[in-house]
Amino acid sequence: MSIVGQSEMKVFTGNSNLPLAQKIVEYIGTRLGDCEVQRFADGEINVKINETVRGYDVYIIQSTSDPVNDNLMELLIMIDALKRASAGSISVIIPYYGYARQDRKARGRDPISAKLVANILTTAGADRVATIDLHATQIQGFFDIPVDNLWSFPVFANYFTETEKINPDEIVVVSPDVGGVKRARKFAEKISTPLAILDKRRPKDNIAEIVNVIGDVKDKKCILFDDIIDTGGSLVGAADALIQNGAKSVTACATHGILSKEAKERLQNSQIEKVIVTDTIYHKELPDKFEVLSVAPLFGEAVVRIRKNLSVSILFR
Repeated sequence: MSIVGQSEMKVFTGNSNLPLAQKIVEYIGTRLGDCEVQRFADGEINVKINETVRGYDVYIIQSTSDPVNDNLMELLIMIDALKRASAGSISVIIPYYGYARQDRKARGRDPISAKLVANILTTAGADRVATIDLHATQIQGFFDIPVDNLWSFPVFANYFTETEKINPDEIVVVSPDVGGVKRARKFAEKISTPLAILDKRRPKDNIAEIVNVIGDVKDKKCILFDDIIDTGGSLVGAADALIQNGAKSVTACATHGILSKEAKERLQNSQIEKVIVTDTIYHKELPDKFEVLSVAPLFGEAVVRIRKNLSVSILFR
């Protein structure tokens, strides 16, 4: 029996992460709508919605991950197609929100791409956005429509308490930088462990230097907790710094495994014992050091609660 009446809503997906979309609709108790997202000969995106959406509350599941621009354009064109087909409302589920790292002017003449993408999504016709672990929480304020920014820490907490059955006295959660302290603190509180912080500076993009370790990590099993793993260089450097400061072992956790360039090999050959990511970004295969947790139940429950006008924030208390 469907949790949400199929006559009231329909769910569609682009090409970015079909396995996650399938898991989300299975949790909700519905099916993916009939939609074709293809390419014209010159590479332009061609969207065909093959069933009626008139008056329906429609949900689109699409990560704006690599290839970022293609996946973003797919999403925008799908929104436009559904809007012109008289959908009652259009909610966009973006498991990974690309362009989020340019959320302010760090230097003169910098763009604020996160705001630009928010404007484009709203102009295209999105009525609501749901995402998880935005790189900067203030990006919610870039939208003039409701935004549900979910947190991934319950997924990781459940893994460590139920699957790994950790001893909190042996563990310390580590934030890889000052900006990620709030995210790491929520996770540390959930699994009842202390928190440490790495003080680092970035001489240039994708390069980080660890200056200091704030907190006691000696003889502890450290869990590095972050939102994004891109090239993996910062994470490997953080693990080396923790080991040099007496840590017994290092496990890395991140919501979004972008894993650009040689990131997989770099992490596989590092001192990090295990790398745990979620399925917000699809990877066909990963090295044996990696483990993938699913955020599908979290998104599925959020959709059910949004549909029933129930609290979403209660999921994170």
